[in-house]
Amino acid sequence: MSVKTFLLPDLGEGLAEAELVKWLVAVGDTVVIDQPIAEVETAKSMVEVPSPYAGTVHQLHGAAGEMIQVDTPLISVLEEGGEAEPAAAPVPEREVAQSYREEERAGLAEPESKGSGNVLIGYGTPEGLAAKARKRRPRGGAVEAAPARAQVRAAAAVPLRAPLVISPLVRKLARDRGIDIATLAGSGIGGLILRSDVEAASAAPVVAAVIAAPAPSAVPAAQPVAAAGELDSRSGLAVASRTPITGVRKTIAAAMTRSRSEIPEATVWVDADATALLEMRSALKAKDPQNTPGLLAFIARFVVAGLQKYPELNSRIETNAQGEAEIVGFGGINLGIAAQTDRGLMVPAIRNAQQLSARGINAELARLTEITRAGKATVAELTSGTFTLNNYGVFGVDGSAAIINYPEVAILGVGRIIDKPWVVNGELAVRKVTELTLAFDHRVCDGGVAAGFLRFVADAMENPAGALADL
Repeated sequence: MSVKTFLLPDLGEGLAEAELVKWLVAVGDTVVIDQPIAEVETAKSMVEVPSPYAGTVHQLHGAAGEMIQVDTPLISVLEEGGEAEPAAAPVPEREVAQSYREEERAGLAEPESKGSGNVLIGYGTPEGLAAKARKRRPRGGAVEAAPARAQVRAAAAVPLRAPLVISPLVRKLARDRGIDIATLAGSGIGGLILRSDVEAASAAPVVAAVIAAPAPSAVPAAQPVAAAGELDSRSGLAVASRTPITGVRKTIAAAMTRSRSEIPEATVWVDADATALLEMRSALKAKDPQNTPGLLAFIARFVVAGLQKYPELNSRIETNAQGEAEIVGFGGINLGIAAQTDRGLMVPAIRNAQQLSARGINAELARLTEITRAGKATVAELTSGTFTLNNYGVFGVDGSAAIINYPEVAILGVGRIIDKPWVVNGELAVRKVTELTLAFDHRVCDGGVAAGFLRFVADAMENPAGALADL
């Protein structure tokens, strides 16, 4: 059949649906392979979905603002040189909805036919997917009919359109590094080219592939809807709006609820004299205004040093195969930095922050903040943190009983820095003071560890030169 239907794929996040934000093509437009065709927002990120086919747009399945289930039709394309058959609806090829995840791809069953068995984004044969394909039901709960499955199997006879079968993310990584994928030998099943193959060929440091996404302004706001004349039975007031909790807000709500219900948290706090830190930074900025780290970068560096001294706070509680809880420690520190965006509170993580200086942290912090607020941060960048630093002082508040960013076990909040009376060498003076607040999971440590960590960070802020000399 000349019309190929592309199913919405699992975008590597294990989520069952995504909101269709905007179409980037229209019926009748000509598209090429890898051309972005739609902007979609999941509960974790917003991405552009590329087309696996080249040809003419035949049908768009859905309108902006609709929720599209994974494994359901997204777009139909009339391939080049083909003719649509008006009497019959196109049969979606189930392989196009296969996950982007390389670990899932590595687990695909061996193909049963002469096809490649590499069943990614419309480039492969369905047999290799039969044993491992994720089974999802459409919204109505209907199960795919047997005749449709038979037609999908028959599609195996169609010749492959590309000699290599790889994820759009891997293809983009190869393009960014100037690597011709035709020269690579894939290490995956059936010769599938994986991210690791591209990285090995480039012999360069790993760079996370960032999926292009639109600015937050492009995201349509949720439309409050309330029935005319509807009254709230509890308050007796008119209901002005009903706004569904979807996307990122839904994820935040679920994570915060789980954090409160599962983590027995405790909180400790201390006031810290940041006068010396501000003076040190001012002196550095006077000498080198372009390369002086921001205040948050210095605090972040002290936090990382504190976590190296008190690693209990850089851990996670998991349940093992025997159903018993265990504390999982890490060989590095991925420092999450809370950032307020138009799409909600995001926490991009500075990977292996223990390897960076204050200047290195400052540069990575600036990069992550920019791409997160632009909606371009990857899922890995938003979910890989092991400890969170939250600078709520930018909102003009002194303190906060922060909620731990599940599944982490601690979060440190920094309040605004203001002038306060302070005793220095027995004399009353006006100093720059901030409040540090640490919420921690009491299962991983007791108050002594939490207080020791908090005191370490406060002491470093009060004597920054001495602290930095040891880092």
